[in-house]
This record gives sequence, structure tokens and C-alpha cells, in this order.
Amino acid sequence: MFSNLLFIIAINLFILEAESDIKKIPVGGQAVIEGVLMKGQNLWGLAVRRPAGDVFKENWPHSSRTQRYPYKLPLIRGVVTMCEMLATGFKALSRSAEVALEETQEKLTFKDILLSIALAVFAVGGLFIALPLWLAGFLASTPLYVNIIEGILRAVIFIAYVAIIGLWSDIREVFKYHGAEHKTINAFESGQKMTPENIMKCSRIHPRCGTSFLLIAVIVSIIVFSPVKTFIAGESFILQVLARIILIPVVIGISYEIIRLAANSGKFGFCIIAPFLTLQFLTTREPNINQAEVALISLDTALEGNLLS
Repeated sequence: MFSNLLFIIAINLFILEAESDIKKIPVGGQAVIEGVLMKGQNLWGLAVRRPAGDVFKENWPHSSRTQRYPYKLPLIRGVVTMCEMLATGFKALSRSAEVALEETQEKLTFKDILLSIALAVFAVGGLFIALPLWLAGFLASTPLYVNIIEGILRAVIFIAYVAIIGLWSDIREVFKYHGAEHKTINAFESGQKMTPENIMKCSRIHPRCGTSFLLIAVIVSIIVFSPVKTFIAGESFILQVLARIILIPVVIGISYEIIRLAANSGKFGFCIIAPFLTLQFLTTREPNINQAEVALISLDTALEGNLLS
């Protein structure tokens, strides 16, 4: 389960920062085990439902390297943001596991965590880089067509993977918290009174979700990986895989700038990103009001108690 949840960090990631028109505070979030992590202006806020039914909460300060040079430069800031998100997401996921499993026999050892990281890396490298490349080689011969088919296969495998793991009851619960996170941020950004009841009325789809980011990255990879197939055609399969891995930061940087631009371009930007939002119907589920309450507590904790005071 934990390796799948590590991969979900890459799926959910955080809602990418973009100031809303009503609330001039950039917020974002991520689902964790039985809870939600939220990012406020100065703090991370974590809220997790304990087995006894009460809600554990804590916060810690955050600072990003993207606030200073050279990390704030376009393209570079996307890669830096991704690394920071993964590191913080892993920390929150581990903490939520400790809290949510505190009354069970299931405990995460250091060995379990290392194995989960290895499986998550294999999922990314094997399923989404090596497998599409290998299959595309059987379906086309020219570099251009191989690259296009490879990108299409990567998207299909990604969607199929998300759909399959979503059948697992534990993962469905995480997806419900993902939905609660989106609903809470939508309520906050639309200026509503922050109550679980109002949150439940909001959409579970959000234009800055990391799910859309990853689908855009698939399309960007078709363009970025094209020279690889041209210049090292005929080289070993392993070399071609390694070349794609090396170019992943370029794909991330370009994809980040696209979704950041779309998120800050009003209705025009929304129209560009809209086709990619449909995947969120797979990575989110309708939460219950108790899960909406946890998401609200998480956001309140990230905003230093200003919502519920």
C-alpha cells in the first residue's frame, strides 16, 4: 500500500501555487492517509483522523528556494518545486501513517519505507518510461511516429494504473480525502464561509491539481524526447531509457510553466487546461462530511487558525 501512496504523491502533488482573485493567499494541498496536508502562506498544516475518531493536527514552517535566485527562474523553479513537494509529501505521508495506524499492529519500519521507495521508483521508471518505449518500438519504425505512439502509450498506462489502484479500498479513501482537499480549496478561493457543509457543496475538481500537471507532462515529453530518438536511433534500449530519465527535469520545468500560466490566465487558461481536468474524476472521490472537516482543519492549521477562530 505504501508504495502506491508514494506514487500518489506524484499524482496528487500539490495544487500548484497561483493566487486566487478573492483570497490573496496561495494555498495547495495533498491527500495523505486518513487526512490532508495543506500549504498556507507560511506554514504546512497536517490534519489526520485518529482511529478513536478525533483529529490530530500539527503545523511546521515552510520556505521555498524558489523565492530566490537562481531557483526562481522559469523552468528551474518547476523542478525545484517538484523536489520540495515530494520531500514534504513524503514527510506528511509518513507522519499520517504513524497517526492513523497508532492503534493497529501495522507499523512502518525503515526497511518497509526503503522497499516502498524502490517500488515507486520502479513504477515511474519501468511503467512510464521503459514500457511505453519498448512497446512503441513494435508499433512504428520512424522516430516521429515512435515518439507519438510512446507518448500515447504512456498516457494510457498512466490512466490505467490510476484506475486499477483506485479499486483498492485503502486507495479509494485517500482519493476521497483528495476530493475533500479540492472542495476545501475551492470553497476558500470562492470566498465562502468555511464550514464542512459549505465545503461539501463545492466541486472536487480543481484546475491546478497535479493530476493535470502529469498529463500535460506526457504531451510535453513527446516534444522533448523527439530529439533523443533522432540522435541515438539504433543505440541500445537501456541508453534510450537513460536519456529520457536525464530529460525528465526538462519535461517537468516546461510542464510547470504551462500549468502555472494557465492557472493565472483566467477563463482562457481554464479553457486550455479543461480537457486535462477529467482525469481528476479518477484521482478524486466524493468525500463525506467528516473528511471535509479534516480538510478544513488542515487548511485552518496551515493558516494559523484564522479560519475557525
